[in-house]
Amino acid sequence: MIYFKKTFFLIAFLLLFFSGPATAKQLPKLFLFVENHDLKIYKKILKNPYITGVQKIYKWRSLEPEKGIYDFSAIEKDLYFLNSMHKKLFIQLQDRTFQPNAIPVPDYIREEKIYRGGIAKQYDKPGQGKLLTEGWATRVWDPAVDQRFRLLVQKLAQKFDGKIYGINLPETAVDFDLKNIPQGFTHDNYFYAELENIGFLKKEFQRSIVIQYVNFMPGEWNNDHNYMGRLFLYAFHHQIGLGGPDVIPYKKQQMKNSYPFFLKYKGKIIIGMAVQEGDYTYKNPRTGSHYTFHDFYSFATDYLGATIIFWNMREPFFSKQLMPNINNRYFNQN
Repeated sequence: MIYFKKTFFLIAFLLLFFSGPATAKQLPKLFLFVENHDLKIYKKILKNPYITGVQKIYKWRSLEPEKGIYDFSAIEKDLYFLNSMHKKLFIQLQDRTFQPNAIPVPDYIREEKIYRGGIAKQYDKPGQGKLLTEGWATRVWDPAVDQRFRLLVQKLAQKFDGKIYGINLPETAVDFDLKNIPQGFTHDNYFYAELENIGFLKKEFQRSIVIQYVNFMPGEWNNDHNYMGRLFLYAFHHQIGLGGPDVIPYKKQQMKNSYPFFLKYKGKIIIGMAVQEGDYTYKNPRTGSHYTFHDFYSFATDYLGATIIFWNMREPFFSKQLMPNINNRYFNQN
């Protein structure tokens, strides 16, 4: 017995010794959010070794210009360019917009009676001190509309699964005029449609990363309908990544909705957080100044557990804070 114990501890010591020191926490992968811009204008920036690639928006409207006719040439062009630079593409498949003249769906979805107009007017607050803006949300709770959206997902997966780094759906939050609720919309219908769509997206994209942005669920506050809890649990069981369209440290509204769930599932699922343009308008209540790179980065990684960060390239933040800090932080870890 004594010989066995000595042998056991000797083996344990040797394993510890030869494994070397504990590795530093893995840094999140960094993607530049380029909206829908031509990628060639970012060629110089993309040469930076610490940038994994770009996240770009592709609207349903542009990917299916006519019913049943798909045009993926924009994705193919971007993928070819990024491959030539050894960078990755993350697709944001846009089913909603935040400007009144930006329509997310093809014309046939709006025109054919079976789709009931296809979209509904929604409202959004784009930043601290900013006025509400109008946009459009696709009627994902409508089975006829959702069937066409899933067909698009299926076609995309057949073409790009494993070739793109990942694909994400935009935020779960949607805000309608309470006096003009869209036909057929209920909080439950919307929740289950969102849940089923991320499940379908994951089923079709087996090799590329799948992420659903989640911030608020309509009709819920502080998980009082267990929408948020069920969504995170579903994502965990189905190995679906989750993320957020905003990183605003300890913002009260998010702390009563998605943020605590990211903390709970930190290290258990892929988490992709987006520092978006509106986030730069918020001020740190402790300093009275706008949030800094350190504020965003620390909260995204330490609290939310981000394994991927999508960074908006708004100036002067991008040149004066983001890139200098990224270069220093990532260089020192290599």
